[in-house]
Amino acid sequence: MQRAAQSDQRDPRTKRTYRVLLGAAAVPLMLVATACSSDSGSGSSSDDNAAGAGQTTESSASVSPSPTVQAAAYKSLPDACDTLSKGTLGDLVPKASKSGKQGKSDDVATRGSCSWSSLDNNGVKGSQFRWLNVSLLRFDSDVTRGEGDKLAQEYYDKQVQDAQSVDGAKNAKTEPVTGTGDQATLVRYDLKKKEGSFKQQTLVTRVENVVVTLDYNGAGLAGEKTPSTDTLAKLVKSAAKEAVASVTKANTGGGSSGNGSGDGGKTSPSPSASKSASKSASPSASPSKSTATKS
Repeated sequence: MQRAAQSDQRDPRTKRTYRVLLGAAAVPLMLVATACSSDSGSGSSSDDNAAGAGQTTESSASVSPSPTVQAAAYKSLPDACDTLSKGTLGDLVPKASKSGKQGKSDDVATRGSCSWSSLDNNGVKGSQFRWLNVSLLRFDSDVTRGEGDKLAQEYYDKQVQDAQSVDGAKNAKTEPVTGTGDQATLVRYDLKKKEGSFKQQTLVTRVENVVVTLDYNGAGLAGEKTPSTDTLAKLVKSAAKEAVASVTKANTGGGSSGNGSGDGGKTSPSPSASKSASKSASPSASPSKSTATKS
């Protein structure tokens, strides 16, 4: 009986001890569970941040600006046959038709040419021959090729080089010309042909994104006196200034632009395309390779 009573007295203490032990064991389990929950949330946040960074990179790449190029200054051309006044034509080609011979062009907004041929027959004394060609070539800006004025600069340089490398040219001289466009060069030389001795003047000038080329030559035929080179040079310089003024006027609202278009073409012309316009000139009228390649 005594042992039973003692056993009964120990039971409450044992139960309390058991409950304490259970509570102590539960604390680590809760800590572990909390840590796991925290780690799980941290991983999700990291993944979200990584995904957000990827989206930002893709977004930045998608809105990167496309290549641009400065628009060309001049958008149109005058009619090549209207670039010179009747008075100027009377000085350079006195016996020529004032209307001129229009060169062929598949795009009159970017290229054009016109030529005049004059033969002043003095009977048994011979005759004076003159030939003039004006060509215009306009370059548009292009994102793959560059700005229009720089493309015109490259073509200008090529035109001058072509004029300086004509086969058979004698007494060739090259000189800069001031007061005509943004830049201008005159190349002059003598060329012997079966008809006589021709005095060739090739003046190339650039104004903004347009290149203007004037080919002018003269000869005394059948015993007539050979024309003065200096006189021919003076005439072609005056004509070049007038042609440049016509181009500027066509793009400033000061007059009709003839063949020009309002917004210009989007395809830059190539030098090879411009050469076809001058092939309408008669072979006898264009004694040089430079003349034959202008349009």
